[in-house]
Amino acid sequence: MKKLAIVLMMMFICSTASAQAWNGKGDQKIQIGLNGYGYGTGITGTYDYGLSKIISIGAGANLIFDGYKDDNKDNNVYLFGRLGFHLQDPLGLPEKWDIYPGINLGVLGDSTELGGYIGVRYYFTPKVGIYLEAGNNGSIGVSFNL
Repeated sequence: MKKLAIVLMMMFICSTASAQAWNGKGDQKIQIGLNGYGYGTGITGTYDYGLSKIISIGAGANLIFDGYKDDNKDNNVYLFGRLGFHLQDPLGLPEKWDIYPGINLGVLGDSTELGGYIGVRYYFTPKVGIYLEAGNNGSIGVSFNL
């Protein structure tokens, strides 16, 4: 019974904390997650910086454990830049939610890769949330406000 009370109390505290999924200009996010498909399975990390209420730029890296091999050697790192368009304000979403389509351009082995994605973030606390991105590269993980 004590465990249930503690869990309920934590849920209440998390739901009453003012969490902002997207703050616009100057906002900074770091995301760490699992990359489930695309160039291969592995882990991913991204950084986004808000240029305006709607636009962010950033960079990221995927460390691929399995699934991608080119003709000459195993390449397991995808480095990329990204451009995101945050729809929280235009769609009138609650402050804990953000939906953001975007594009990324990167290097994988000897090739240049261009891709698109759509992501969603939900923040439990002012600093910590979860995210899901789908597109040519899909990932799920934890998002942090800086």
